[in-house]
Amino acid sequence: MKKLALSALFVASILAAPAVAKDPTAPKAVASVKAGTVYKVQPQLSTLGWVGKKVTGQHSGTIQFKSGDMEVSGTQITGGTFLVDMTSLKVTDITDTDTNGKLVGHLRSDDFFSIEKNPTSTFKITKITPIKGVAADANNATITGSLTIKGITKPVSFPAKVGVKNGVAAASGTATIDRTLFDIRYGSKSFFESIGDKAIDNDFTLSFNVIAKK
Repeated sequence: MKKLALSALFVASILAAPAVAKDPTAPKAVASVKAGTVYKVQPQLSTLGWVGKKVTGQHSGTIQFKSGDMEVSGTQITGGTFLVDMTSLKVTDITDTDTNGKLVGHLRSDDFFSIEKNPTSTFKITKITPIKGVAADANNATITGSLTIKGITKPVSFPAKVGVKNGVAAASGTATIDRTLFDIRYGSKSFFESIGDKAIDNDFTLSFNVIAKK
């Protein structure tokens, strides 16, 4: 918990910086990915949490970033590629060791993420669209990119807070992912109508704080 708190404070200090360069001649609509200075993702300073819900409750946990790059032009993040170590998946809301282990094992199986066959997932930014007129502590950009899970790649888009300051680039936010797009159908009412109160939501969320340095 102490590590997460320190990471959150560090991210907050970076994200107080402007996300988009204030060049009046710059395009005002969409900031497309372009070449820039490469910043390296710092896995030890970055966090990635997940939440999955079902009819009878929910479960939560963490996964670790393995590596990644952010492209930066001035004070603007213009692109990035991120590699997630799926073998690091943990469940954090279950304290009983046996129950925890069973759920982790199930999530690692072919019913869910097929982690033995697909030990990594990736996300590549394809577009960053500034959100204008937002409060200083609010999400200031919409990130669009290609997410690959179980070897299946789909486009996703989500709001985030991004910023660059003193050689550090940061991004934080929450992405909602439809697992069925990645052939994760276990417990889905979309495919098993009679499953009743054992149904698991199609959507799960990924909450991220990513730190990258020159």
